Order: sequence, then C-alpha cells, then structure tokens
Amino acid sequence: MLIRIEGSDLPGRRLGAEADELRLRNVHVGMQRKTEVVDRIPADAREAAWQFEVTSREVDGLLDVGGPWVHGRPGARFLYLSWGAVTDDRFEMFRRAKLMFGDIPTELLRAGHDGAGVLVGRLRLTDAQGGPLCARVRPPHVSWAVE
Repeated sequence: MLIRIEGSDLPGRRLGAEADELRLRNVHVGMQRKTEVVDRIPADAREAAWQFEVTSREVDGLLDVGGPWVHGRPGARFLYLSWGAVTDDRFEMFRRAKLMFGDIPTELLRAGHDGAGVLVGRLRLTDAQGGPLCARVRPPHVSWAVE
C-alpha cells in the first residue's frame, strides 16, 4: 500500500521566538523508518511531503500493516513524524508526532489496501502553541483520503 503524508504550516515559517529558535537550532522533521529518521525537511520549509510503501494483509477479517515505516503492536500500529536538531550528519530527536492507523476510516484503509489509489494523510505541522506538532495526532487534525 502506498502512503503519502503531506504537511503544511511548518512552525519555523512563523514569526516569533519559537520559530527563531527552531531555525537557529536547524530543526528538521522526517519520517521514522525503524530507528532512523529519514527524508528530513527543515522546520521553515514551505511544505513537507513523504511517500513510502507499507505492507498490508488481511488477518481474521481485519487489515494489518507492517514494514520498516510502521511501529507498534498489531491493533495499535502507527507512523512517526520525528522532530530534531541537525548538526552535521547528526539528528538529535526531541519530539515526535504519532499517526495511528486505527484513526484512518476503515473504508479508506481498505481502498488503499485494494490498490484504489494512494492513501494520503494531510496535517498542519504546528501545534496550538506555535511549536512542532507532537503526540498523537487524531482527526480532525489529520485528514485522510485515497487519491
């Protein structure tokens, strides 16, 4: 199953001390693949997008997903968007956002599994306080579609 995550409103594009600090510390956000954060994008980028493939299979009438992008145990699988400061080639993670597969409407997850299109998640990457989005991100803060 092909998944694309599209992020807008990155926190480093805003005005103020929080955004200045993010730019000063060279903060990036990326998708976590196993233990590594890849495809990192600066916190002051105009937008962010990641596309990757996960495996999906039917288990006892339910869909289960897996692969290096997927974290968690069966029935509680999720994706991580990880924030960190970049120095040279070193990424020092300080915050993560969790996108739960259980929060995706069943019909969309099934359509993605059946190959009807790309499963797309869209979200703002700035939290209510103006910082990097973290913790569990649930609808309506993330919207899902098959395109």
